[in-house]
Amino acid sequence: MFGKILYISDNIAYIENKMTEDTGSDLLNLHLVFEKDDHKVLSEITEIKDNEIRVKFLGEFVDGHYRNGILRKASLDSTIRQINQEEILELFGVQSKENFNLGYSATYKNSLICPNINDFLAGHFGIFGNSGAGKSCGVARIVQNLLSNQFSVSYNANLLFFDSFGEYKTAFKSINEISPYYNYKFITSKVKEADDILIQIPINLLKVDDFAILLQAEKHSQLTIIDRAMKFAKIFSLDTDASHKYKNNIIAKALITTLYSSSTTDKKKDDIFSIINTCHTPEFNLDTAIPGVGYTRTFAECFQIDSRGKFGEEVLITEYILKFIDEDLEVDENVTTTYTLSDFSKALEFALISEGFQNNRNLLDDAQLLKVRLYSIIHGPVGKLFKGDRVVSPGEFITSLLNNNQKKSQIININLEGLDDTVSKSLVKIYSRMVFDFSKENANRATIPFHLFLEEAHRYVQKDNDVFLLGYNIFDRIAKEGRKYGVILGIISQRPMEISDTVIAQCSNFLIFKMTHPKDIKYIEEMLPNISQDVIEKMKILQPGTCVAFGSAFKIPMIIKLEMPSPRPYSSSCDVSTYWDSKKDISQEITPEMMNSSFGLNGPSASLNATNEPGNKFWNSDIEML
Repeated sequence: MFGKILYISDNIAYIENKMTEDTGSDLLNLHLVFEKDDHKVLSEITEIKDNEIRVKFLGEFVDGHYRNGILRKASLDSTIRQINQEEILELFGVQSKENFNLGYSATYKNSLICPNINDFLAGHFGIFGNSGAGKSCGVARIVQNLLSNQFSVSYNANLLFFDSFGEYKTAFKSINEISPYYNYKFITSKVKEADDILIQIPINLLKVDDFAILLQAEKHSQLTIIDRAMKFAKIFSLDTDASHKYKNNIIAKALITTLYSSSTTDKKKDDIFSIINTCHTPEFNLDTAIPGVGYTRTFAECFQIDSRGKFGEEVLITEYILKFIDEDLEVDENVTTTYTLSDFSKALEFALISEGFQNNRNLLDDAQLLKVRLYSIIHGPVGKLFKGDRVVSPGEFITSLLNNNQKKSQIININLEGLDDTVSKSLVKIYSRMVFDFSKENANRATIPFHLFLEEAHRYVQKDNDVFLLGYNIFDRIAKEGRKYGVILGIISQRPMEISDTVIAQCSNFLIFKMTHPKDIKYIEEMLPNISQDVIEKMKILQPGTCVAFGSAFKIPMIIKLEMPSPRPYSSSCDVSTYWDSKKDISQEITPEMMNSSFGLNGPSASLNATNEPGNKFWNSDIEML
C-alpha cells in the first residue's frame, strides 16, 4: 500500500502509492507513522493521487507520549505504517477522573475522544457553527457528559448559561437524575412556571460602569452625571436629618445661582419654578410659607414681578434661601445603604440642578438621554429585574446565585428570552462583572471556578465603545485575566467574525461545526496552522452534530461526532409542514400578551450515575463554598 518515500519538502512528505483496488479505501485524514529505530513521526494523509500520497508531519512520539511539532524530520529510509491502537489512545485519551468523554472520532470507528478536563475547561473556548449545525445540542451533550463522568461527581461546578432563547431548560432541568448531588436553577426575565425565578439584581451592587451600560451612555460627561446621581441616591435613601439638610442645601445653591444669574427676570422665574417642580422638599415647594416681618408669603408669591420688572419679595426670598446653604455640610458618601431605581431617578434630578450642571446646556442635553432611558426602564418590565429592598454584599449575591432552596446548583440557567439586544447585553455584562470581581477578591485564587457560557455570543461580545467610555470591556478583561482567577468564557456563536478579536485570540480550544460563510471560514482557517485544507473543506459539509476540534486540549486537530443529548435542548427547527397542514385555527391561540410582547428599554409598545469519588481538583473538591 505504501511504497518508498519519494521526497520530503518542508513539512510535507510524498510517498509512492502502491494501493490496489482492494486496499484503496478512503485513507484521507488517517494517520501514518514514519519509524526508524526509536524515532517515530506522526503524519496525516492530506491528498491521494494515482502515483503518490501526500502526507503532512504533525509531531513525534517520544517514550510513548505524543509531542506536537517536529524537531527532527523522518528519514527517507523510514518504515511507514498506519497508526496502531496504542498510539490512537495516546492521541485521543481514555475516560478517567481527569478526562471526560467528548464524543467519537469520525475518522477511527468506535474510538472515543477524551480530552483532559483541565486542558479543555481551564481556558476560554469557542464553539462556532451555522444555525442548525448542532451547537446547542453539542453544548448540552458536553455538559451532560461532564456531569455523567462515572469516575467523579462535579459537585462544585459553577456553570452559568446566558440563554438567549430558553433552549437549555429541557436539557438540564433533570440533572439531579444523573446524581442526587446535582441541581439546576432557572433564572428568567419572564416567569412562566412554578420553579422559575425572576432575575433580581441588587441595585446597591451596581457601579457607575453598570449604570452607564444599562443607560447606553455614550459620553464621559454622562459618567459624571451618573456618579453624582448614585452619590445622592445613597445619601437621600437614609432619610435622616443630615440627608434632608443635604437636599435643601443642593436646592438652595441652585436657586441662588439662578437668582443671581444674568438672565432676564422672566427667565429666572421660569428656571426657579422648574427647579422647584423637579426637586422639592417641605422647605422648598411652591406652597411653602415664607415668613416676613408682620406678614407671610408663599414661595410662589415671592416671585411675582413688580412694575419695575423685579421680584417683589427678592430680599425676603433671598434671606430665606441663604439659611439653607451650608458650605461645611458633609455627608458620608460611602454609607452602606440601598435604593430603588425610582430613588435613583429622583437623585438624577437633584444631580442636574446641583452646582455646575444647571447652566451647562451640553450636560443637560446629555442627561436628558439618560433620564428618558431610565424612565423607560422604571416604567417597563425591565425595571422589575432590579431590586433595592435591602443591602446585599457581593458574597451574598454570588451565594444566592449558586444556591437554590438551600442546595448547591451546578447549572445556573439565566434566561434572557424576550429581552432586546441592548438590555440582554447590559445584563450579561453586569452578571459577568460581578462574577469576575468576586473571583478577584477570593483569597484562595481560582479555587471557585466559574464557566460563563454565552449562547449567541455575537449579541454581547462585540467590538463596542466600552473601551472608549469606561477604559475596558468586561469580556476583553475576562478573556485576558479571567483564567488566573478561574473565570472562563464559553463563546457560542454563528458568526465568529462579529465577536471581539481580543476574546477570540484568548480562546484555548475551538469546536467548529458546519460553517458556510466565506469570511467566517477564512477567519477560522487563519487560526488553524496545523489543520489540513481537506478538513477545512469538510467543515463546509459536516453533518449536524459533527465538529472539528483543535486547541490545547487536543493533541492533533480532530473531527468529532457528538452523540445527541438526552434530553435535548429546545432548539429544533420549526415543523412547517405539520403546522401548515393542521386543521386547527392557531390564530385563536394568540393572546394579548403575545401581541404586545416587546420587552426592551422603551417599554411594551416600543421596538427598540456518578459515584461520590473525588475527582477533578476544583470541581470535585470538598472546599467550603463561599
